[in-house]
Amino acid sequence: MKLKPSQGRSRRWLLAALATAAVTLGAPAMSAAKDPLILVLGDSLSAEYGLARGQGWVALLQQRLEKNLPQARVVNASVSGDTSAGGRARLPGLLARHQPTVVVIELGANDALRGLPLQSTQANLQAMVQASQAAGAKVLLLGMQVPPNYGSAYGRDFAAVFSVVARQNKTALLPFLLAGIADAPDPLAWFQSDRIHPTAKAHPRMLDNVWPHLQPLLR
Repeated sequence: MKLKPSQGRSRRWLLAALATAAVTLGAPAMSAAKDPLILVLGDSLSAEYGLARGQGWVALLQQRLEKNLPQARVVNASVSGDTSAGGRARLPGLLARHQPTVVVIELGANDALRGLPLQSTQANLQAMVQASQAAGAKVLLLGMQVPPNYGSAYGRDFAAVFSVVARQNKTALLPFLLAGIADAPDPLAWFQSDRIHPTAKAHPRMLDNVWPHLQPLLR
């Protein structure tokens, strides 16, 4: 069917209007990319236990971001003494409140200190990773290791929990947050008198351990 000149002009106008509307409607989606917001869910290792405020690795991370990625923000939701079960219970509310783009999970050490079953630790970590990913966040899992007095078999199985969860969920993993500290030639020089919590001078090294694994998630 041949269109009349007036009909052809009307059709071309309608197509142009629809194309313009499509571009206009698509623009907010392009500009709606959120600035990076990093949610750190951890225990005393991330909650500045025994330190002056601002000396912990999470606070140092915010300072580094202010120089390298000023639009990024950090929310430290770490609680001293928290277990993986405690973090799992708190996480849904934190995800809803802060809507993070990256979630850093640093939990599990207190599970080992309390002798909790490794299966429950793994299940809790798995649930936290999956909840974070379902909320649209990338995840970095910070692994831990236990002292040799726990026995080689338990130490190996405990460390494997983090790698298994990371592999199953295809998420980023730092195998050992305290690398270069707990296994340093003079480890006691890096810990407070309780021999559990790192001193202030250890936290820049902890951040240096985290940074190479976190930085790619901020792009």
